[in-house]
Amino acid sequence: AEGLARPAIAVDHLRDLAGHLAHEIYQRPSESLWLAGVTGTNGKTTVSQWLARALEELGCRCGIVGTLGCGFPEQLAASNNTTPDALELHRALAEFRAAGAAAVAMEVSSIGLDQGRVNGASMDIAIFTNLTRDHLDYHGTMETYAAAKSRIFSLPGLRAAIINLDDAFGLAQARRLVGEGLQVIGYTCVASNADAVPGAQVLVADHIRTSASGLQFTVIWERSQAELQVRMVAPFNVSNLLAVIAALLARGVALDEVLHVAARLTPPEGRMQLVGGVGEPLVVIDYAHSPDALAKVLAAVRTTVRTRGGRLVCVFGCGGDRDPGKRPLMGEVVRELADRVVVTSDNPRSEDPLTIIEAVAAGAGPAAECIVDRAQAIRIAIGEAAADDVIVLAGKGHEPYQEVLGQRLPFSDLEQARAALLEWNRSAGV
Repeated sequence: AEGLARPAIAVDHLRDLAGHLAHEIYQRPSESLWLAGVTGTNGKTTVSQWLARALEELGCRCGIVGTLGCGFPEQLAASNNTTPDALELHRALAEFRAAGAAAVAMEVSSIGLDQGRVNGASMDIAIFTNLTRDHLDYHGTMETYAAAKSRIFSLPGLRAAIINLDDAFGLAQARRLVGEGLQVIGYTCVASNADAVPGAQVLVADHIRTSASGLQFTVIWERSQAELQVRMVAPFNVSNLLAVIAALLARGVALDEVLHVAARLTPPEGRMQLVGGVGEPLVVIDYAHSPDALAKVLAAVRTTVRTRGGRLVCVFGCGGDRDPGKRPLMGEVVRELADRVVVTSDNPRSEDPLTIIEAVAAGAGPAAECIVDRAQAIRIAIGEAAADDVIVLAGKGHEPYQEVLGQRLPFSDLEQARAALLEWNRSAGV
């Protein structure tokens, strides 16, 4: 090309080819790794984190690529995107290989699939969790969003698909893929769905119930069944756990070994993370930032609220420069499922925080309290809570920042919650 010191060749659709080029440049790293890609609106982080932790427990060094960062469990370096660009991804895979990893659990976003970020990667299994409204600011329609998600099943070399049969889109994909001859392992929390996809193997969680230390349910796999007790409070996490169990079974791990490891898993940072609760309000921190995810979190927490005999308070907001259509929908969800509604800021980015809050409040109703400063909103919600109340801080989860006008300002829901609980205890004379 004219004006360049070195020869250059113009290539059409270079972004689509970047992954394939990086695959060769880094000497085909994914071919030396058992690569599991996790896609879906909700649950990607939990499933990938749990899968990596489980494999490590089983003696298999496993890397992680996703929302919480890139690296090994407990050694994650922050990353800008859920799914890195193609060059960065293949470089990371090469580094995992050099560090002795045998596997990688990776979050694969719809945007990452649409932009070809995983092109060239040799994926062994693809895990699909669910499909609900999100990212419509990018995709435009649910149909386009769904089409992007489904691309994970078209990646060359894919050996098996792990699919949530309790999701309508997942069920349709499972039936399609069985017809195409791909190995499909479905998972379900509804026993009647066990026969929904002829030709697929199906993992079932039956008789899900609460216990003193978490949840208990019956795992049914082929001709075997066993009881599993887990340390978590959200029933929707049973579905996420089934995805992990199914992936390990697809890898060839025996069911008894899988269940032994699964029983020790706990939610990752910012995913149904519990703070306080003994003689003081219980705070639940979760990344839920879509109407469906928020509804599931609040419904899951309601059981704990009943047990404690208190009220359910929800502090939440919506991100700026993102799908504005979901703002009143999230407000409606919280109005229906929480006893006290506090609408606040959540990464307003380039937008006026008050404009976003007003859109959310339109769905949340006249009883909603609007507090622009998120730190103040958290202090007030916890400070005015009774000892038996439960406060859900939704939307930011693990994030250590608040994104405002192009800057990421230090901010942590966890730190704010801990500080507010300390002040609550001082005021209560504890």
